[in-house]
Amino acid sequence: MLVDSHCHLDPEYFQEDLDEVIRRAHDNGIHKLMTISTKLSTFPGVLKVAETYDDVVCTVGVHPHDVEAETELSKERLLELTQHPKVVGIGETGLDYYYEHSPRDLQKKAFDTHIQANLDSGLPLIVHCRDAMDDTVDCLREMGGGNATGVIHCFSGTMGFARKVLDLGFYISLSGVLTFKNAEEIREVAKFAPMDRLLVETDSPFLAPVPHRGKRNEPAFTLHTAECLADIRGMNVTDIAKATTKNFERLFNKS
Repeated sequence: MLVDSHCHLDPEYFQEDLDEVIRRAHDNGIHKLMTISTKLSTFPGVLKVAETYDDVVCTVGVHPHDVEAETELSKERLLELTQHPKVVGIGETGLDYYYEHSPRDLQKKAFDTHIQANLDSGLPLIVHCRDAMDDTVDCLREMGGGNATGVIHCFSGTMGFARKVLDLGFYISLSGVLTFKNAEEIREVAKFAPMDRLLVETDSPFLAPVPHRGKRNEPAFTLHTAECLADIRGMNVTDIAKATTKNFERLFNKS
């Protein structure tokens, strides 16, 4: 029984066939899904999905791409929205210097806002990091005083980055990127990281794993990442499912 710890089930991606998507997830052994907020303006749609399905929980936050446009972001607003019982995490937040759709200073300011909400609420951060490994670590150390908690989602960094975030107490979530031919360093991280700090995810509808690469991703495909992780670590997929589910429940307080 697997958990897809990071997917985007917003109406803009799955409006036509969400019931079928959830059913296929169940058929492939995925028993819980966490759908991720990227904007406060679209959060009601994210929450509605979580309210509709018993096995779906959600987060609240603003993606670094969108922080310039999301002017209502504040720690107080995030904390207000976390009062809903289906909200179990803060984010998706972090830094993206690859696309840089929002200025870096605004990304850092927004990241700090989410970190402060994490510290006040105790709900874990869901951290996005692309081409910003050093600044991500610096923000977690300085803005969070080393006390922030959460997960680096869709991990695509170096071994050095992995060591630093693990030392800060963070979890690492592995997506379908793990199955890509050119992802050798990520597979090394997957082999190195403590088993009790690993999660699996799809980041659907993006980044579909092999053998579905190039297609719309969906939570059912979590199984392919879990199978790849099992192969890397010399384990069977049942034990990977048990371990990553236990890790998710520990981090998100049995949500």
